[in-house]
Amino acid sequence: MAKQLLLSFQTPINGRDSQFHNAMAKPYVPHDVLDETAKTSLVGLGSGFFIAAIQNALSKRNVGAMSVFTRGAPIIGICAAGPGAYAFFSRTMMNLREKDDAWAAAFGGFMCGSVLGLPFRRTPIVLALGAFVGTAQGLFHVSGGRLDSLYKEEDEFERNETIRRTTRLPVEQTVAELGEGRGIRPPGYEERRRERIKEKYGFEVNPVSATAEGSQ
Repeated sequence: MAKQLLLSFQTPINGRDSQFHNAMAKPYVPHDVLDETAKTSLVGLGSGFFIAAIQNALSKRNVGAMSVFTRGAPIIGICAAGPGAYAFFSRTMMNLREKDDAWAAAFGGFMCGSVLGLPFRRTPIVLALGAFVGTAQGLFHVSGGRLDSLYKEEDEFERNETIRRTTRLPVEQTVAELGEGRGIRPPGYEERRRERIKEKYGFEVNPVSATAEGSQ
């Protein structure tokens, strides 16, 4: 195992830059569409209930507590259906294409905006809201999911792991960092070992064969 490790460090790499960029691309992990859709819909449901409660509290009419559900049912339903549509369609598109990119986010945003435009009952408004939300979601994905930068914040540990996997160190540097012994025996190891034993213990070790004949 140790010899294979040393050989791997000595193996040159052709096209190191291309391998580095390929390693930077994360492998795609499939999404659990139903689970993420349910969680997103629950968050939207809570948001819709909060908005309906505020609307009910600010009403000038004398309404009861149950009017949050009766009068606010459309708001609660739309707030739950919109994010749910985004999660369902975007994650489904990601799983089908096996890519987590801006196109999937834009498609999910278009479906979410279309759902939000359904209460207006006008096709131009539905398409306009879908295009607006889809464009916003696509641009937000391109910017790395951040509002203050167009680039993703690089994880230091992940970057170091990528460099470690794609970079071959010279065997001399590996031996200097890990040390000799424990199965790591670079050229000249036996001579240096005998010298260290002689300096430390004061006697010289003659290289002999570790067999019955060599011990006689």
